[in-house]
Amino acid sequence: MNPCSVWGFVMNSLLVIALLALALSGPATAFVSDGRGVSTHVSITRTALLQKVTETCRAVAEKNGYEFNPTGSSPEELVQACLGPTATGDVSGAKFHSALQDIYTQNGLVDRDFANSPPHHFNSEAFLKGRGLITQGMLAIKANIRNKKFPTARETLGRVLHTLQDFYSHSNWVELGYTEPYINLITPGLPLDNLADMNTATCSDCASGTCPNQLLPNILKEKILTSGYMGIDSSFKPKGKCSHGGAADLTSTESPRGGISKDRQGNNLALHNAAVNAATAATLQLLEDVRLAVGDDDFLRMMGIARSSVLCFVIDTTGSMSDDIEEARSIIYEIIDSYKGTQDEPSEYILVPFNDPDFGPIIRTTDDNKIKEEISKLNADGGGDAPEMCLSGLQLALTGAPSSSYIYVFTDAIAKDIELKDSIMALIRSTQSKVSFFITEIFGRRRRSLRAASFGDYREIALVSGGQAIQVSKSELPQATDIILDTSTSALVTVLQRARNPGKQETFSFVLDESLKNITIYITGTAITFTLTDPAGVTQSQNEIIGKLGTIKAVGNLWRIRLYSDKQTGPWQININSNQPYTLQITGQSTITFIYNFVESFAGPHPGYAVLTGLPQAGQPATLMLSVMGRRGPSSMTTEHIGLAKVSGSEGVSNGVITDMGNGDILVTVDAVPEGEFVVTVKGTDKVSNSVFQRQSTTQVSVSKVKIQAVVGSSVEPGEDFKLPFSVMTQGSGGTYSIGVRNDRNFPMSFLNELTLTTGQYANATLTITPPASTESGTDVTLTVEAKSSDGVDSNYVVLRLSVVTKITDFVQPSCEGVSVQANDCPHDLAQCGPFQWELSANITDGNGTGIESISLHQGNGTLIYTSLSAPIIQANYNASCCSQIVEIVAVDKVGNVGKCYHSIARSGGPPTLTLSLPLWIYLLVSTFLLRP
Repeated sequence: MNPCSVWGFVMNSLLVIALLALALSGPATAFVSDGRGVSTHVSITRTALLQKVTETCRAVAEKNGYEFNPTGSSPEELVQACLGPTATGDVSGAKFHSALQDIYTQNGLVDRDFANSPPHHFNSEAFLKGRGLITQGMLAIKANIRNKKFPTARETLGRVLHTLQDFYSHSNWVELGYTEPYINLITPGLPLDNLADMNTATCSDCASGTCPNQLLPNILKEKILTSGYMGIDSSFKPKGKCSHGGAADLTSTESPRGGISKDRQGNNLALHNAAVNAATAATLQLLEDVRLAVGDDDFLRMMGIARSSVLCFVIDTTGSMSDDIEEARSIIYEIIDSYKGTQDEPSEYILVPFNDPDFGPIIRTTDDNKIKEEISKLNADGGGDAPEMCLSGLQLALTGAPSSSYIYVFTDAIAKDIELKDSIMALIRSTQSKVSFFITEIFGRRRRSLRAASFGDYREIALVSGGQAIQVSKSELPQATDIILDTSTSALVTVLQRARNPGKQETFSFVLDESLKNITIYITGTAITFTLTDPAGVTQSQNEIIGKLGTIKAVGNLWRIRLYSDKQTGPWQININSNQPYTLQITGQSTITFIYNFVESFAGPHPGYAVLTGLPQAGQPATLMLSVMGRRGPSSMTTEHIGLAKVSGSEGVSNGVITDMGNGDILVTVDAVPEGEFVVTVKGTDKVSNSVFQRQSTTQVSVSKVKIQAVVGSSVEPGEDFKLPFSVMTQGSGGTYSIGVRNDRNFPMSFLNELTLTTGQYANATLTITPPASTESGTDVTLTVEAKSSDGVDSNYVVLRLSVVTKITDFVQPSCEGVSVQANDCPHDLAQCGPFQWELSANITDGNGTGIESISLHQGNGTLIYTSLSAPIIQANYNASCCSQIVEIVAVDKVGNVGKCYHSIARSGGPPTLTLSLPLWIYLLVSTFLLRP
């Protein structure tokens, strides 16, 4: 049986169960619980994340004066309750689900990408290096969150949690009798004590390989810390050392045989459960440290809990764009003023201006007044007759905005930087963001200056993303921007999207369910006629502006049909006739939605599934992982059909084989993958209304015979070279393949521009990137690596994120010195506490000189005031009602070290009279006022 890392993690709970099913029918490929339940990295991480998110939501609700009372246990209901009064309408749990999946995925990839690295698993007594990975990762997580780089923070968090959790299964921590987590692992200022040295024997021999306790008596008595040696390629281990254990561990056959891993329940259920409990508690400790360092709001945003989508504008600021800028400004103001305080209020605003030859900087803020100020500064100036850096600005937006964002581009010129088109396509597919273009007078004087680019490029980019390419005159632009109001809402879903080039007459069928609201149909194209038919046979054509089914607006190449709110549920049809290219898209608002990833299996000592970062492989079945969400969680719906459908060309759906794993998780295998671009379609039944629902993904995907492998294993320091090995393989024709690498920071890079590939064999190369020494700590870099055949027919890509983090030597938490506590007036009887007050005074200092970043209340309903944060000693004063008997003050320094000052006036004896001026660790002896790391 192979020694899966801590709990034989596969990619998520869905795949855990899938692999369990395989294990029961053949050779074991994952953790098996002997029929008594299963504990995996995912289940431990999920338990801790949901508990910490719940705690944070409750604290935010209490702070803002509303009740946190989820109606159920599903993520959808948790998000609805967490957002409080602003979540008065439909709020989707999709972003929360996606954030959880991001963390689970990266957690599991440690088993694939670092299977033979002892520090990543705390194998082979690699304690100091393992703690170093945790330290480095926590610094990167905090820095990324401070810079609003939430996707990068989630990726690092998943990897760090895997290593932390492995400590409790792979070391002898629980055998030594410890039940609480080893706090020193996440507190680098504290030493790792009593580690076994290379010459210390730790285990006795176990002929059967399954002895309940192999640790030598002196190891247990002296509480010496050790971990099992793991050999994937070699059976060597130092004399007398414990092994990890299991069939994949070659050292387990060398004396002392056996192993001390607690990955599976096996023959010692108590030790396994103790390791699970300790790992869960340790995960909670790390999450709490991150939460305190970054604050509740950003912690929840990192977890994907926000009101609505990010609103992102990419705006051409050349001299001819005055009217367009004014319209963009007007629509932003309208959204801010009409959505403020509702569930549709954007969770963040992003603005990227571009000109020629300049683009950027990216401006992002959660403050609506700030975005008004920034867009008011935009002026149309310069640019001449040349096309602009449109795709460079769009690249900044795609790498700066979170996944599944809505990005709106305003321009009146073709793209000068058309060479970025492939990178833009890769980023769109990686982030699943939707891009719509508002193009005014593109066929004017500037079009002739670059023949290689055209309006068709914008149309292709929009179609791949599931967006629109809207072409209007400048005077018509104000009538076209309703689409921004339509899409900048919460819980937006796509029911159907199709494109035809060349155009033809065709009837498209779709299903509307009871949960759908604000249903809108968009048609882009020219010389179009259409007829819409509802389930009762009632029709409306393009000539009926106000008809029986809805209202119609036509502007430029866009038709917008908004259905009435009392629309009939069931099967609808729309017949479209045009001999010109056109697109059809049907959207609405609903909490019934799904998220998905294409995945592939991987082998090794800890096999599992990994999310594809590029296109699925041609000539092979496609495997997808989906999570389907409903109004009351996954139990409120059934899913009957999942397939892959072509958006362009002939109609047709490749049906998938569905394996329902429970909790809304579904594993899908599609044998016949469509040629060309396709999307994912889902159909099922909403049990709440007993109506059939239909949903479709927006981002188009295709297949490739090329495959690229690359792994980012660590952060990089400013001014230092970072070498990234990568490999390229093709199942198609061998030969010369061009290699293209881009990064969104324009950092210097070096790499081979070409690789010669032999069919079925990987060719290896190395990319070197050097962030300038002036790069701010916490900056993330998005790398896009592409490989393309010489004839341009086949290509693939990977998108990677790299964190730039300054080397930190300050690991000392801020410290407190208690000055005084005045609580003499507080009565013993809490029923009489109302009129009485108590006070606390303390001095807060930064232990190692980087400076205090923030001071805040973590517990307590009183008032906290403090002197300047720039002072060497910060005087903090807290005043509260005697009814509020606990206070916890959190101080965070500029590198993210967290210190906590805690005091309670609760007592069973006489009134407190302490007015001491002592270091808090001494004060602990005579009071409950203490400093906790």
